[in-house]
Amino acid sequence: MLPIGEIMNRTVLITGACYGTGFAIARRFAREGYDVIITGRDKEKADAAAKAICEEFGVCALGYATKEFSQDEVVSIFEDIRAGGRTVSSVVLNAANLGIGQDSLSVSIEDFMGVYNINVAFNFMLCREAVKGMREIGGGSIVFITSNSALRVTENRCAYCSSKSAILAMSKSFAVDFGKYGVRSNCVLPGLIKTERWEKNQGNVKYALANYTPIEDIADFEDIANAAYFFASEQSKNITGAELVVDGGMLAQLTPNIERELWK
Repeated sequence: MLPIGEIMNRTVLITGACYGTGFAIARRFAREGYDVIITGRDKEKADAAAKAICEEFGVCALGYATKEFSQDEVVSIFEDIRAGGRTVSSVVLNAANLGIGQDSLSVSIEDFMGVYNINVAFNFMLCREAVKGMREIGGGSIVFITSNSALRVTENRCAYCSSKSAILAMSKSFAVDFGKYGVRSNCVLPGLIKTERWEKNQGNVKYALANYTPIEDIADFEDIANAAYFFASEQSKNITGAELVVDGGMLAQLTPNIERELWK
């Protein structure tokens, strides 16, 4: 078996990569010569994102739809990838159910568990199938995009915050369980990111506090993409079961300096 760094035609699978952070991660890997597999709920959007990657970087890029919470669907995706002569050497778990506005006293158990199904169980199923291929090629990398909310929570998001915390433990479990196959597992913990939702709420006091980081800025998509690529690359070949916080120092401070001007 070849060391993972010597494998030709490296392939990365990125969940929730049709736009935003996920798409930036796909572009980062493609820039390094990876073939890219993009998943999303909408097949047309996944195909469009894959086409854009292919045209910009000249790598092979494929789109797959993940429409339902189904082990059979996950298995089918990996069977199709293998039938095309590819083995996923890195997987980046970016997709998430945000679980916004779930009051802990009134949220239905179905909605609560819906967050766990996507953020925990779906990721578990996908990683398990990916590792079956990784062990055949001598190794690979799992990268979870979790959140600093795994460590400090926000109101009315119990399912989301606790599921992101569960991912930290799952990643460490994978690091221990799959290390013997040369598979590493690590987590990127973003804070607030300059998403479309953030752009629309810059003046909203509900969103303001997380902007008061010590470095007076929050993450671009590329900041998260760089961290994900670091964990997948040989630059971190002796790192597993670890966490990298990318939140402008928000977790480092006890109280933000809200006396300074917020918007520059």
